[in-house]
Amino acid sequence: MAVITVERQILKRNDEIAEENRRTLNKHNIFSINLLSSPGSGKTALLEKTLKTLSGDYSIAVIEGDVQTDNDARRIDKLGIPVVQIITMGGCHLEAKLVQGALVKFQLEKLKFIVIENVGNLVCPANYDLGENKKVVMVSTTEGDDKPLKYPAMFRVADVMIINKTDLLPYVDFSVEKVRQNALHINGNLEIFETSCKTGEGLADWINWIRGHLS
Repeated sequence: MAVITVERQILKRNDEIAEENRRTLNKHNIFSINLLSSPGSGKTALLEKTLKTLSGDYSIAVIEGDVQTDNDARRIDKLGIPVVQIITMGGCHLEAKLVQGALVKFQLEKLKFIVIENVGNLVCPANYDLGENKKVVMVSTTEGDDKPLKYPAMFRVADVMIINKTDLLPYVDFSVEKVRQNALHINGNLEIFETSCKTGEGLADWINWIRGHLS
């Protein structure tokens, strides 16, 4: 007797659509990242800083995922960047089908870079490929340096880890060395950046990494 769980069927279909998304993005030579973190780590603030620097040189669009509000999309819209908001109505992650529906809202032939800001969650999004080129997971110094150990699946599938809010290091119980060790123990291929959107520390290295994929 063969048993196929509903979860496996859903993930299989998601992966098929993710591949369709990937082919679409590759056809238009668009570099894309899936930006992931728990709530409040500073994803949108980092995204704002990144877009302000890159938008003068590249055509960019953003897909915003959120459980309920369009607050983050309105922040991006103020920068003059094309943005599509996906409200999941309680769903804890974006799926490839939702991203596929958002992509048709853009003039893809004019774009060079697409950022998908996922729902704030370090569990569910790890299982869902969206068709992006790179997964970028962010942790902040206010969360704890054991995050990679608590949520290993997310760090296992990520390509990049950003350690954000480094300006708060003097005031919090957080070890950059420990979080690096914990993350690299799970995924030795992670590229790691340390950033502060308040002071600007590390932003140039992060943005130059993106530029390297857009050249």
